[in-house]
Amino acid sequence: MDGGAWIGEVLRRQGVRWLFTLCGGHISPILVGAKARGIRVVDVRHEANAVFAADAVARLTGIPGVAAVTAGPGLTNTITAVKNAQMAQSPVIIFGGATATVLRGRGALQDIDQMALMRPHVKWATSVRRVKDLVATVERAFQVAQAGVPGPVFVEVPVDLLYDAAVVKSWYGAKSKPGRSPTLQERATSAYLGVHTWRLFAGAEKQEVDEPPVIAIPEPSAQALRRAAKRLGAAKQPVIVVGSQALVAPGQAEAVAEALEQIGAPVFLSGMARGLLGVDHPLQIRHGRRKALKDADLVILAGVPADFRLEYGRHIPSRATYIAANRSQEEMNRNRRPNVGAHCDAGRFLEQLARLAPDSGRFAPWLERLRAAHDAREREIEAKSTPAEELVNPIDLCRKMDAALDDDSVLVADGGDFVGTASYTMSPRGPLRWLDPGVFGTLGVGGGFALGAKLARPSAETWILYGDGSAGYTIAEFDTFVRHDIPVIAVVGNDACWSQIAREQVEILGDDVGCPLARTDYHRVAEGFGGAGLVIESSDQIESVLAQAKEIARSGKPVLVNAHLATTDFRKGSISM
Repeated sequence: MDGGAWIGEVLRRQGVRWLFTLCGGHISPILVGAKARGIRVVDVRHEANAVFAADAVARLTGIPGVAAVTAGPGLTNTITAVKNAQMAQSPVIIFGGATATVLRGRGALQDIDQMALMRPHVKWATSVRRVKDLVATVERAFQVAQAGVPGPVFVEVPVDLLYDAAVVKSWYGAKSKPGRSPTLQERATSAYLGVHTWRLFAGAEKQEVDEPPVIAIPEPSAQALRRAAKRLGAAKQPVIVVGSQALVAPGQAEAVAEALEQIGAPVFLSGMARGLLGVDHPLQIRHGRRKALKDADLVILAGVPADFRLEYGRHIPSRATYIAANRSQEEMNRNRRPNVGAHCDAGRFLEQLARLAPDSGRFAPWLERLRAAHDAREREIEAKSTPAEELVNPIDLCRKMDAALDDDSVLVADGGDFVGTASYTMSPRGPLRWLDPGVFGTLGVGGGFALGAKLARPSAETWILYGDGSAGYTIAEFDTFVRHDIPVIAVVGNDACWSQIAREQVEILGDDVGCPLARTDYHRVAEGFGGAGLVIESSDQIESVLAQAKEIARSGKPVLVNAHLATTDFRKGSISM
């Protein structure tokens, strides 16, 4: 077995089903070794999207997603996606090819200090030096990626560890002119390379691939649970905010939802937790979070840090009891130390708190008050959804998209203003059905996230909600969707502008420099890659075009809907920094 085969065998044993990549000479044996062991190799058009796809798979399945990229620029192209995975706490394994061990620092093709580049952005970065260490290193990478606070891991594998020993020896064999005996220097070099090659491969066949261990989920302490239950028992106006980290273990989504119902307090959901309680659950409040927090006497942040999204903790009043559950000690104490801190898995905390929670009937008046404010905001949004006289009102479009969703659908959010509007008006039908970049606020996740999501859930209708700015990052992945039979539905909210930025920039600075775009025929770009393209230019076309898009996707073909939006001030003042 060559090094690529050993890596492929570990991936197979770890339950990996897909390897995302953009091919390169430094990593070819990994791709071949994975394919030979039944792992589907999915090649993309930009390396960042290989990592984004792996990230999506990790979030939806709980098994680390895997990407392999070639050395140098292949790896540097992934940095944004790797950093996004780190900040979103997604367990992703990135294999990076590297120049041959004997050529390090000698000006070889694409030879850079990859370890210095990657270390700040991953949980663990390592470079393998001998073939016999491949199995143990990759197995450890899977454990590190999933343990505690999940995150990405980087494994650098020099090219001469991946090919068969005979091939590598042929690379390093002494070369002299015919009819001339090798010089002393040539003989010395040959001897050195012979020893070096022997060291590379010595003991390789003695490796053993183990079954993956069970990764322990951090449990809350009995003391933290008792203190939290006591404070909850004294509260009259509690609020629970649940974030992505509460669903790091996707299999516990149902148990977390049941726990929230048992606790009975009003709930705000964010990130991957959107859809956790389904649609229109009586405990779920979508609007008015800031006001609810301001009026609360107890706040539980479950897998959510007190960062810019909560005004660095200032949304929680000082008189309120603040309870935080988080796998990260640092995040749990960020900006504001909780009255009760549970350093553990946030989902497990909610499950076990529910067993101690008192009767929640006394929360009814408080819940009714928040529900009334929520319903009033819904009526305001509905009033703003009147069809535009020209082009398409984005609120109208999003409401009609919401009505068109299948019960089994996944929404991938990639944009600013248009996606922000969708977050107010569209409801994921269940848990783990909304994918957004997370706290990093990255644009360009759409193509990769949708690729990973559709592979992980092939029966689910998968939608990309694109702003016209963000569409430019990954629209080339329509080529990938076509080649790999990935029938996604992409909707581009095309207002010919970076609207979320322009709205504030023009008002404050009086100049839209850098913000205008063109009303580009994005649907024709999709057609050029072999997909289908549709256009919406007026409100009366929305339902019929969306129905057509769904039918095309059901037939197995990816489709892009280019929706020309009218200008709106719906989200004025929405920028957070």
